[in-house]
Amino acid sequence: MTRPVRVLSLYEGFFAGGARILHSDVVAGLTRGGSQQHRVLSLTSAARRDASLQRARDDGRFRRLRTAGVRIDTFDRVAGDRPLAPEDFTIDELVHAASLFAEADVVLSLKEQPLSLVVALQRAGLLPDRPIAACLHRSDPTHSGPALGWLADTAASGAVTATIACAESTSIAYARAGVAAATSWVIDNGIDTRRFRPGTRAERSRIRAGLGIPESAPVVILAARFDAMKDPGLFLRAVARHARRTPGAHYVVCGAGMTSDNPAFLALRAESGVGPEVPVHALGLRDDVPELYRAADIVALTSAYGEASPLCLAEGAASGAVPVTTDVGDAARVVAGFGVVTARDEEAITAAWDDVLERRSMLRAAALAARGRLDRRRMIDEYRGAITGLLQPAVLAA
Repeated sequence: MTRPVRVLSLYEGFFAGGARILHSDVVAGLTRGGSQQHRVLSLTSAARRDASLQRARDDGRFRRLRTAGVRIDTFDRVAGDRPLAPEDFTIDELVHAASLFAEADVVLSLKEQPLSLVVALQRAGLLPDRPIAACLHRSDPTHSGPALGWLADTAASGAVTATIACAESTSIAYARAGVAAATSWVIDNGIDTRRFRPGTRAERSRIRAGLGIPESAPVVILAARFDAMKDPGLFLRAVARHARRTPGAHYVVCGAGMTSDNPAFLALRAESGVGPEVPVHALGLRDDVPELYRAADIVALTSAYGEASPLCLAEGAASGAVPVTTDVGDAARVVAGFGVVTARDEEAITAAWDDVLERRSMLRAAALAARGRLDRRRMIDEYRGAITGLLQPAVLAA
């Protein structure tokens, strides 16, 4: 077609999370290319998650997309513990959504939760005939609640025509869960290596000084929200053990709910045996995460389930922090050659941290050498190809 391809992305909402960072990178990158025109419909205008209220207009992804020239529509709702169900939408919302679908050539759903809107449009007889792809970012779809059923049903009916998974483990898990779309792609995550880069010695010293961390102290960072999926309790239990072995070490946690203002975080810290003398810097939501990675020696991930291709591992590695992760999703494949995979056990994690600190120079060099394969430009190019493929139903999945 001579005009730009018009793409509508559905977001459950704008709040902190790797999937939103990733999808927003894709939308902004494809918009800059000029051959596609992107628009976003967010089902909510705020979100109450991880002990914090996050307003869409304050979100970094929201602001970045607006700056890139992407139009964003929001419904006046607050996202909570459960996704909006098909019966929750008003007729005015459905009519507005139907008009946006009709104006688009392709619709992308960021994860399966926004597909409740597709189900509602189907039931009301208002769903335009457009190719719809669900962009999937979990390795354990059973934790999606009713959204897994919406995805399976819309794929079976042909309303959802394709899936785009961010990891092999994701594609396999959803297929096993009964999702059978006509077309499927796997597109590995990519990151902005200009933003996530190693720091100079002066930068590292400045960042650490701002946090009150000595220049020579070992630093472990966990960049994750306060959520059972991320298992912050396992991380804190490992901190308690590691601090006894390495009393000079410092530990940084950042993400929604990772703050001393969260009583649940304080209770878990005490329960895990991390005393007040242990330097745990609980920073909460931050806009300077790349700087925090540059100040760290290790980027940790202790997740129990649900991860697909965790962005924090690639972001930390590209910034010079060595990844140490539990074996979730495609994490082992992401860190192959420069990181360490460990059992979900605090003693094993502590031993892995010590091992990495001993081999820090070699592993850091290997992580920085992998920056090329972690870059997001490859991911954006592959999404461009997938969107083209959605407009050509006869094309088989790659």
